[in-house]
Amino acid sequence: MKTVYGPEDWPGDPAGDLGRPGEFPFTRGPYPNMYTGRLWTMRQYAGFGTAQETNLRFRQLLAAGQMGLSTAFDLPTQMGYDSDHAMAAGEVGRVGVAIDTVEDIKTLFREIPLDQVSTSMTINATAAILLAMYVVAGEEQQVPRDKLTGTVQNDVLKEYIARGTYIYPAAPSLRLVADIFRFVADEGMSFNPISISGYHMREAGATAVQEVGFTIANALEYVRVAIETGLSIDSFGPRLSFFFASHNNLLEEAAKFRAARRLWARVVRERFGAGDATARMRFHTQTGGVTLQAQQPLNNVVRVTVQALAAVLGGTQSLHTNGYDEALSLPTAESATLALRTQQILGFESGISGVVDPLAGSYYVEALTDSIEEGARELVSMVDELGGAAKAIEQGFFQEAIARSAYEIQKAQESGERVVVGVNRYVDDSPPLSIQVPDFTALEGEQRARLAEVKQRRDGAAVSVAVKKVRDAARGSDPLMPAIIDAVRARSTLGEISDTLRDVWGVYRPA
Repeated sequence: MKTVYGPEDWPGDPAGDLGRPGEFPFTRGPYPNMYTGRLWTMRQYAGFGTAQETNLRFRQLLAAGQMGLSTAFDLPTQMGYDSDHAMAAGEVGRVGVAIDTVEDIKTLFREIPLDQVSTSMTINATAAILLAMYVVAGEEQQVPRDKLTGTVQNDVLKEYIARGTYIYPAAPSLRLVADIFRFVADEGMSFNPISISGYHMREAGATAVQEVGFTIANALEYVRVAIETGLSIDSFGPRLSFFFASHNNLLEEAAKFRAARRLWARVVRERFGAGDATARMRFHTQTGGVTLQAQQPLNNVVRVTVQALAAVLGGTQSLHTNGYDEALSLPTAESATLALRTQQILGFESGISGVVDPLAGSYYVEALTDSIEEGARELVSMVDELGGAAKAIEQGFFQEAIARSAYEIQKAQESGERVVVGVNRYVDDSPPLSIQVPDFTALEGEQRARLAEVKQRRDGAAVSVAVKKVRDAARGSDPLMPAIIDAVRARSTLGEISDTLRDVWGVYRPA
């Protein structure tokens, strides 16, 4: 990095090299008018305890002006275990909402019309089951499938790389991903069947360049798998979505988003001949959870504001802003509301929504954009040489690279080279926040009781028949989503469906 940038650092022609917003390669934004016509979607991530409690938080956020919902699920739900399973003990409802059957999903969205609010679901290994539950909940709200809007994360590759909530080996997991692509396309749903996530890799220690390069390498793997199943690129490509982190380096992060959009547009056209609708990258951004500090937690309000500003300057389509207390606990209602107000102040008071891509033409920003794109493209090529993302994961390529970056970041912080205010500089003795912790033992007991009640009321024979159809589909080559939806409709549990697939496919064991 230099201290001054000028024409020699970016000798491009703003008129010819940058293009206009809404035009290939979309450096300046995926749409011509961007926020001048409509602000980004303010989509706060929420979920804890039981469906009843999370429903209350959802309705509070919507009343406060939130535009869309984003659902956090607890670890048992992410890993395919019911709340009454021994593996779930002590984890029910702790890091997200516990979901066992479609009855929980119906409670989660009680008094929330599913044809009027879009919902993002951060779920991966069990994504097909949660999407099926959402579809059935829509049916029982009298909302047809083509009126449901939202996103299911469904990005299993980054689970093997950086997050760990995988269940099945890569091949059947990728089959499930492609099956969701086909289902959403066939049903004409306004639903994104995947959110290809760089966020979790960045949280694990990836650099900005690695976040872009590794995310696009994973996206190319999903595209290849879908095409191999017989789908055409532009039948599912327009509904691909992405998910990035936004960290503290304001201009680097804004440039990163511009570089990611441009690299995706170029690569997906070069390799697959994709049309503009597929090449137009759309992404959600979350401010950096790993950047939040337990010390002097109110400083996190400032960090989140800077990160949110970077995301907006970079042209995000939706945004989650973290609560200042998230380094200590699940966010309180107060901190969640303040995080939403941060976005609203940026959108309505800062003036940045009135101009599209206001950083365009800056020597520094354009040089950064070019540099990040070049570095990310090199990483994509390295993954290609290893045989694609799935094979690169098997060889530990992503994992080792991210671990090295994380180590360097930690060393820089411990040495003081990387300043963290309130942690390694400007430290004081301010008292810690007083955090009220929910009674998770009681929550777990309540959830298990609700699950037992559903099991007692349902038709056991119908469940057995439905689960057998899931098993038969998993053993063969038929689409899985119709069978999973029938099982969900019969009140089969998430754990029963997951166990059926585990029996057929086995589980992934990292080398």
